[in-house]
Amino acid sequence: MKKAVWNGVVIAESDDTVLVEGNHYFPAESLKREYTSFSNHRTGCAWKGQAHYLSLFVNGEMNPDAVWFYPEPTEAAAEIKGRFAFWKGVQIIED
Repeated sequence: MKKAVWNGVVIAESDDTVLVEGNHYFPAESLKREYTSFSNHRTGCAWKGQAHYLSLFVNGEMNPDAVWFYPEPTEAAAEIKGRFAFWKGVQIIED
């Protein structure tokens, strides 16, 4: 079981992550949406497509653009469709 933890709170947990470029992509249903908020931030990846972001708000602290996902990944990255990855201090731990 993998867990994404930030500011002392589990943001997502699953035993079904997909590892791409060193990042664990968690299934959408594992993401605790009560800790996320909208972000306008976008980036592009040549082989995965356009990434969209969410910010985290946990225990009164904001972590902008700490969650990313590809709503319409390229065919080469189809395995991460509907999945979320983390950075900016979010720790991935294994139970």
